[in-house]
Amino acid sequence: MHHFLKHYLYLFYFTILMVYVFNIFAGIEILTYLIGAAAIPMLLLSFPGASRLFKILGSLFILAGVVLFLQSGRPALDFLEFMTTNMGLIALLMMLPWMNSVVRSGRFDRRINELMKTNVSNLGQLYGKATLTSYTLISFINLSALPLTQGVLKENLSNLSVNLRNKFISQTTLRAFSMALVWSPMEIMVAISVDATGVSYLVYLPWLLLFSVIMVSLDIVWGKIAYSKLPYEPVYHHEPRSLSIKQVVGKIIHLFLALAVFLTAVIIVSNLFELNFILAVTLVIFPFAALWALSMKRWYSFVSIGWHTWKARTNGMQNFVVLFVSLALFSNSLSATPLLQVIQDPFIAASDRPLVILFFIQLSYLLMSMIGVHPIATIGVLMEVITPLYDVINPLSLGIVLITGAMATASAATYGVTVTLTSMYTHQNPYRITIANLPFAIIYGTVGTLIAFFLA
Repeated sequence: MHHFLKHYLYLFYFTILMVYVFNIFAGIEILTYLIGAAAIPMLLLSFPGASRLFKILGSLFILAGVVLFLQSGRPALDFLEFMTTNMGLIALLMMLPWMNSVVRSGRFDRRINELMKTNVSNLGQLYGKATLTSYTLISFINLSALPLTQGVLKENLSNLSVNLRNKFISQTTLRAFSMALVWSPMEIMVAISVDATGVSYLVYLPWLLLFSVIMVSLDIVWGKIAYSKLPYEPVYHHEPRSLSIKQVVGKIIHLFLALAVFLTAVIIVSNLFELNFILAVTLVIFPFAALWALSMKRWYSFVSIGWHTWKARTNGMQNFVVLFVSLALFSNSLSATPLLQVIQDPFIAASDRPLVILFFIQLSYLLMSMIGVHPIATIGVLMEVITPLYDVINPLSLGIVLITGAMATASAATYGVTVTLTSMYTHQNPYRITIANLPFAIIYGTVGTLIAFFLA
């Protein structure tokens, strides 16, 4: 069994998720219940491989979900249907490695990372370059960009004190992560919020881009002021290769043009087949990545990198399977009981004070992330609670706060994936990373809330 879990779990996940996607088009009722039944062994097989934090969260959601379901008086078959509602999110996560792989096969990551090593005389200048480089890569390859950019910085800052180097790395890369993915259609929090509020992604996009530009500008200015007095002398462990700025700029333009085509394809597929945003992104990723690789004549590299990356990432999805399946049971069971109305009442009572509600949503994310609750778990509860507010507060405003509140935690959540990875890579206490980035996270959330309030 252990051998199966380690090497072949991806086959089990893939089969269930593809049947789920097929049934969205087929609409076979009995198949819905079979998928719900399959979610139970899916959960049980994933549980041993999940981290302690996700085991605790999953157990709490399952326990609360079962209790609430029993109180709801719903038919037993509804229990199985409740287990399926987050399968689309798991399917999206399963497909993301293919987009990462086409970027890596085109060697975009290597070329863009080289930009950090040129024409820099102090850490203030490096801060801006490191932030923009990380931002560009993270926009396309998500978490995979962190070890790449952090590795370059760690190598070239090795002559600095450990504390200064680690602080610089965690600030540039994690802040870039939160700023880059706030508008990305491949970011799970964006996809969830788009579907939850029913507002088109194209309506969100200009406001999220504006927010991202504001935060990048503020952060780069802050970095230049904070680090400009510290000299920078790069450490080369090998001869630096000559860098063509034109070539790097060309790669960046290529990436953003590809993203524009990807977004166009997602919108067309979504409208043509009347699909929700999450499913449209899921269906477009692989064919788009494959055609992109073919156009660059990188097919064999794409397949080689993609297959191994996809298999490894899918085999390692236990945390998210445990979280999403258990959260689906909890949120659906909660919405079927009178308890949901009790939780919603304070929000409805404060509906004439939208700024209070928007700030409370932001604060909920930050506080919950500090005790280890993943933003996806937080948004799962918030979505159920704030739905009645759509009639009195612009859903676009609520969606922007749902997104920016979640992404603010990426830079400072002590037990979050990004902070944990950075902590492991730089060998520093995660609380030290939280302290270094907490002021940024608070400003980030505040700016997001103010933009949302302006639109309310």
